[in-house]
Amino acid sequence: MEYKVVGKIVPAVELVLQRGETVFTQSGGMSWQTDGIEMNTNTRGGFMKGLGRMFAGESMFIAHYTATVDGAKITFASNVAGSVVPVDVSNAQGLILQKGAFLCAQDSVNLETVLTKKLSSGFFGGEGFILQRLSGTGMAFMEVDGDMVQVDLQPGEVLKVDTGNVVAFTPGVAYEIETIKGLGNILVGGEGLFLTKLTGPGRVFLQTMNYAEFVGKIASALPSRG
Repeated sequence: MEYKVVGKIVPAVELVLQRGETVFTQSGGMSWQTDGIEMNTNTRGGFMKGLGRMFAGESMFIAHYTATVDGAKITFASNVAGSVVPVDVSNAQGLILQKGAFLCAQDSVNLETVLTKKLSSGFFGGEGFILQRLSGTGMAFMEVDGDMVQVDLQPGEVLKVDTGNVVAFTPGVAYEIETIKGLGNILVGGEGLFLTKLTGPGRVFLQTMNYAEFVGKIASALPSRG
């Protein structure tokens, strides 16, 4: 499989497949394709795995696209202005994703749901109790809102992030939610009640746009109905 990222403001990844190669995405994730590609939609791993993805905020069903000729092309586009980031899953030794970050992957990549280690992370983190894990071998592609920033944390090194700015991290990174200290900071600080605390060792992928805050600002600017 060959790939290239196309577009700048709302980018996409164009994949060139050889006969027999398969890629998959969440249901409805494909943007355009050439002739010579067959589509098959299923729960990828059974009903329970599909149900887990649904609780993670993703589609219960996965769409698989298989090339029936050499050189078939298929394109998956991001939903908002941002970046499409390729990840070699085998080199990354797996990756934990926030919901909405997965775009597409080769069929040799495994996509499964995982529980956050602490209940507080799920109940108060703003991104749900269930995350997603990429494992296996091959290429996967993440959808990043805004620009992507990569941070390598040393053992014991801590990074505190607004939850909506976390895209993904490697399995060695500890993930928990921390309450912002100080009543004044909570009431008028404008950062909400909680931050995501990430502790190394491992790699963290961040996004410069917080989509939830972006949507909130647009909604607040809309005229109210009288």
